[in-house]
Amino acid sequence: MTTRREPGRKLPTAAAQRPGESRRRRNRRICLQRRSVRRPASVAGRTAELVDSPDHQHPNGPAAHEASPDHQEPALGYGPGMLTCTWAPTATTGLDLANTGVRGKLGRRSGRDLVGRLERPVRRAEELGVDHLLVAQRWWGTGAEIEGSSYDCLAMTAWYASITERIGLITAIHPGFFLPAPIAKWAATIDRLTEGRWAINLTTGWHLQEFAMFGVDEPGHDRRYDRSREFLDVLRLAWTGEQVDYAGEFYRVDGLRIDPPPWSPALTVFQGGQSDAARDLAATHSDWMFLNGGPLDKLAGIIEDVRSRASAAGRTVRFAVYGIPCCRATDQEAWAAVDAMVEAVDPSLLAARRERVSGAQGMWQPSDDALTALDSNEGYATRLIGSPDSILRRLSSLRSIGVELVHLALGDPLFETEVLPHISQL
Repeated sequence: MTTRREPGRKLPTAAAQRPGESRRRRNRRICLQRRSVRRPASVAGRTAELVDSPDHQHPNGPAAHEASPDHQEPALGYGPGMLTCTWAPTATTGLDLANTGVRGKLGRRSGRDLVGRLERPVRRAEELGVDHLLVAQRWWGTGAEIEGSSYDCLAMTAWYASITERIGLITAIHPGFFLPAPIAKWAATIDRLTEGRWAINLTTGWHLQEFAMFGVDEPGHDRRYDRSREFLDVLRLAWTGEQVDYAGEFYRVDGLRIDPPPWSPALTVFQGGQSDAARDLAATHSDWMFLNGGPLDKLAGIIEDVRSRASAAGRTVRFAVYGIPCCRATDQEAWAAVDAMVEAVDPSLLAARRERVSGAQGMWQPSDDALTALDSNEGYATRLIGSPDSILRRLSSLRSIGVELVHLALGDPLFETEVLPHISQL
């Protein structure tokens, strides 16, 4: 897919787009060139060590939850390249089921103090070469068994657009809380201001208390996905810049025109969810599917199922998975740190968490995998745990089952220096 360039706009010779290259891909190529990323020599040729590595012997390691021989870690190699994403720091308070005491608190800050704390992580992500920034929306949360309330996703996206130059911006948009036509107008403006750096993360929603709190109709789980489907129908039609007439069950527009139109010729749609209804929506309407973390065989099963549904609809879907890294000099050190977190989980908060997410289907299901209890999106269950080489192999395994983007929680220093620069080479 090529992107539209404004008439008369010229790029410096050194930064010129190659034939057929999108602007986003050009920016990523230049960033990689500037960083002079090289694959670490220590990674190559060490696949044989994998079977006997401590993380495979650990009771919560991959071997405990991935018996299938089809998903053994392969040797690392060059390929089309894996993309990266991280959270935008918009939640006022982070989840802390393990009582670590490490929770950023932004809710009572204001002015320069708030701006500084919101800005630094984003600039750091861009410096690290992360491809996308996910601007989530938690309309209301306690900061205990669920994340704290977040700042408004639309305001934050606009602000992040003004302080970044390269990173893609993915905004969580909840149908029901927003109408599709006004969002199309807002999104077209952001897309034009950033010259194609915007995408939507369509979030059907599961936190039922939010719906009542903000006066939003809650028609039931599968019906929420019917509403999301209509929302995307209107948004994609509006994105063309042509006049749109649409009469659905949930949304209606008469003679809608988005002018000025978006800068990008096509809208990129991400979505979450893992239920049957979510998989059907991804197969027919979305470009990317965000998956919660989990063992390889679970992730591979979801990917294969959605691919089959998409194929029946004559489409393809790409996949992203969430992972929280715990990178240490050795596998033993990393697993010791994770074990300490597992031991510290507060059972009462965990029970409250399970009650809180009861509106979801397919995610956060009861599991004997202790790592699913450590965070809100099961990121530790992806098992990016161990030495840099072990984590790179793990990422390569994710790539082999069809994961093309890894959604990361940043903040692990060793991971950021020894693993992150090499993900684009997987």
